[in-house]
Amino acid sequence: MTDQTPALLAAERRAHVLASLERDGAVRVAQLMDELGVAPVTLRRDLAQMEREGLLVRVHGGAVPTAGSLDDMDSAAVATAARAGSIAMLVPSLTFYYPTVVRGAEAEATRHGMPVVVRGASYELQDERPVLERLAHTEGVRGLVLAPNTDTPHAQDVVQWLAECGLPSVLVERDAVLLPEGSPVENVTTDHALGAVLAARHLASLGHRRVGLIIARDSPTSRKIAAGWHAACAELGLTPADQFETSLPPRTSPDFSSVVDSTLDAALSNGVTAILVHSDPEAMAFVDLALNRGISVPGDLSVVAYDDEVAEIFTPPLTAVAPPRHEVGRAAVDLVIRRLEDPTRPVHRVVLNPTLNVRGSTAPPRGA
Repeated sequence: MTDQTPALLAAERRAHVLASLERDGAVRVAQLMDELGVAPVTLRRDLAQMEREGLLVRVHGGAVPTAGSLDDMDSAAVATAARAGSIAMLVPSLTFYYPTVVRGAEAEATRHGMPVVVRGASYELQDERPVLERLAHTEGVRGLVLAPNTDTPHAQDVVQWLAECGLPSVLVERDAVLLPEGSPVENVTTDHALGAVLAARHLASLGHRRVGLIIARDSPTSRKIAAGWHAACAELGLTPADQFETSLPPRTSPDFSSVVDSTLDAALSNGVTAILVHSDPEAMAFVDLALNRGISVPGDLSVVAYDDEVAEIFTPPLTAVAPPRHEVGRAAVDLVIRRLEDPTRPVHRVVLNPTLNVRGSTAPPRGA
């Protein structure tokens, strides 16, 4: 009797999987773990055997019926079943940049009748897995949109978790990473390198030839901004001697103000007449300091901010590179929903262009 028990249990699991496929149009390993109380390795072995028998097709995180089975199902019913539930979203900040991303995600999810469960982490959080696990096990959650910290010792652990969680996952403003089996996670990003190119070309069009780039030291966006800036300066014929570049500590750092002060001194002593600063609050700090010293903005120093979160309401209104934050959130949710409706579709990586909003903080250099 004991020898027959594993076979009996396997048969019951197979019947449960087939019934779920017929009812929902797809199954997830995470869902089956909860329903059957077995380990993921056991479920993956079951699904692999059923695939060999032609009963289903394995996809990332679960399985779908074979093509013939799908043809016999009502596609509208499959889509409705796929969209039932909610989307969980984890972002590193609920106060800057990401609120607009969240609003875009909520707008798209609402259009499909799905709520969004939002949680904020922080850039200092070293391991997001506990937060992600709580989100993934929230009742009704069918997909994840997240912006994980990619510069921590646990970054690869988060990737491994995404591979095993069984939920469709889309990264926002993070590069697509490879899952352990080699397939990339879907993502939606802004072309931040292009944003820096737009800023450099704008300053060059005004006649600036001595320019500076000031980036946030710990931001994952900074590397892309720097890459675009360097490419644009080369395109514009600006030599390294024409450029000034440095990075700033976090605004919460006790030496932030003194670093801004010394950075402005260094830029001006190098003859810089225009700077691109990431992000808005840092740009505002430079403008405030310059004006307090009697340096005219934009007369003596043109300033371009990067992010355009609050640049427009400053005095003077700041010329700024504006990532399409709302559209980033909307596109991420769209990817999740499309993945739920068709788990076999190709992996998508979406790149959106930023825009440059010219305002009152940039002008030709004196004497130009």
